[in-house]
Order: sequence, then structure tokens, then C-alpha cells
Amino acid sequence: MQRAAAGVLRAARGLLYERHGEPAAVVQLKDIEVAKLGDTDVHVKMLAAPINPADINMIQGTYANLPSLPAVGGNEGVGEVLEVGSRVAALKPGDWVIPATSGLGTWRTQGVFPERMLLKVPSDIPVLSAATLSVNPCTAYRMLADFETLAPGDSIIQNAANSGVGQAVIQIAKASGIKTINVVRDRPDLPKLVERLTALGADHVVTEEMLRKPEMKEIFKSIPKPRLALNCVGGKSTTEMLRHLQPKGTMVTYGGMAKQPVMVPVSAFIFRDVRLRGFWMTQWRKEHEQDQQSVATMMDALCQLIHKGHLTAPACTQVPLQDYREALEAAMKPFASSKQILLL
Repeated sequence: MQRAAAGVLRAARGLLYERHGEPAAVVQLKDIEVAKLGDTDVHVKMLAAPINPADINMIQGTYANLPSLPAVGGNEGVGEVLEVGSRVAALKPGDWVIPATSGLGTWRTQGVFPERMLLKVPSDIPVLSAATLSVNPCTAYRMLADFETLAPGDSIIQNAANSGVGQAVIQIAKASGIKTINVVRDRPDLPKLVERLTALGADHVVTEEMLRKPEMKEIFKSIPKPRLALNCVGGKSTTEMLRHLQPKGTMVTYGGMAKQPVMVPVSAFIFRDVRLRGFWMTQWRKEHEQDQQSVATMMDALCQLIHKGHLTAPACTQVPLQDYREALEAAMKPFASSKQILLL
């Protein structure tokens, strides 16, 4: 068995919930047991873990994939390997790892996990980039790659462009020469948001109300109409965005922030033959458990973009673990412009 030179910590704390409900009410910081290290296990000291919408939905009991209770919260994060089992070959103490699957329970100071549930990432990328790598950038990468064959000069349109996925889409598309039309909700600090998304590489930032206005025609004088639309909102936003999609274009829905159905005019199907698809990163990972080459190719591409400065972490607020209640409440506020990151 390989061990870290400085010895191995065994006392751990984590954010547990024993019933479903509002996160600030049901999540508690408790001492948790660190499992005994098996031959194919890896002992990990967690460094940082974000609070994502799916984490909140899991705690509320409304997500499609729920762990058995009691459960440690968190599906994403980065940790440092402290110790590995005798049959672990791909990891060693000092390596950085992120979850290879959802449901790991990353809101803890340390844990023992099967090697197959972890992915090695470079330890020379920023810790916040590593902590936020396995969900939003992977979702953005797959949606840009898997539904339409996009080439430099093509365009895409997306709503919730200021979300973690939206920011990753902007940056990955920019690095590939793909133009982005980014839809956001109107808000008091709109000019500041437009400035921030433009700095990330957004070509156009428009509000939902602007989608029906003549200004949209001006945009399409310089770039082609999009062949791909990415929908995380639903409701009216989706219907308005769909109007600008090319014939035979594809709309991919990966979220429903408005909690309203996707409404599509019959004419969009008949006269423009648009395609409606769905995407869930958790499902993609399940389907590619035996296809490590696809996973490795994606992770290598994303880490190269990070190394080159083409993909940065979303705006983050770093929060000590003991202040988790404030972080949970901040993560649930409307127009949240910063992702809450628990420092572990």
C-alpha cells in the first residue's frame, strides 16, 4: 500500500442530510466515519467543492437521481489523494482527482472512494477550475460536440447564458471559432453582466425581451442563424429562442429553471423540421462507463483549454465549510452571479 509521506488523516467532517427538505434546514455539519481502505480504494482529502442547482434539488428530493439517506451532499469538487489501496495502479498520493460519477458526496473534508469513481486531473490547474470541472464544462463540451457538426463561423444560441454551463459554452465555443448569441434575463445590473460575458468571449448578449425585436435582424447580418440552441429555462424563453433557429436545427434542453414546459409552435416542426433533444450529463456518464477513451478525450480537451487560459472557472465565492448555511442560502437566490465554493 502506498502512503503519503506526511501520514494519513482519519478524522473527517461533512455536510449530511437525513431527510429531504430545504437545504438550510436539513443539512448539518457532522463528524463522519472514514471507511477502511480496500484494495481498489483511494483515500482522498477534499480541497474544494461547489454548490450546484442539482445538489440543491437532491436535498429537496426533487432530482431524478437521489442517493439513499442519510447522505453527504455534493456531486462535484476536487481532492488530493492521500493513500491508495494495493491494487490501485493509476493514482498515487499527491495526485488530484475529481468525481467520475454523480452522488459521490463531495461536501466532506475527506473520504474513501473506489478508484473507478475518480478521474485524475492535472494538479497544476487552478483549484477552482478543477473543483468546477466535472459538471458544467463537461455538459457544455458534450452539447457543443454531440448534436450538430459545428465549424468555425457557425453560430449557436443559448439562454441562461450567465449560468455555469452558459459561461463554459461561451468559452469553449470561442476557442473553436463558433459565434454565440447569449440570452439572459433582464436585471438591475445588466450592463455589468453584459460586460462580464463579453470579456469571456460572448459575441452577442441579449435579453429575453429582445428576442422578438428588430435588433435581432441586425445580428444576423453579420453571422448565420444558429443551427444549435441550448435551453436551460423552458417556457416563453424557449419559444422565442426557437424562432431564430435554422431549418433542421436542433434545440437541446438540459434544464428547466422557469419550471414551465417547452412550448413549440406546430409550424416549427412542419415547415422548418426543427429537432428537440434532451441532455443529462449523469446519463452520458452512465452510458460511457466502459468507454474511457471518450471520457479521456473530453477531459484532456478541457484541461488543455484551462492551461491555455481559454476556459476559466465561473465567478466564485469561496466559503469556509463552517459557513455552509450562508452558502446554501446564497446559492438559492435569484440572479445569483457567483457560484458558492466550499473550502474543505
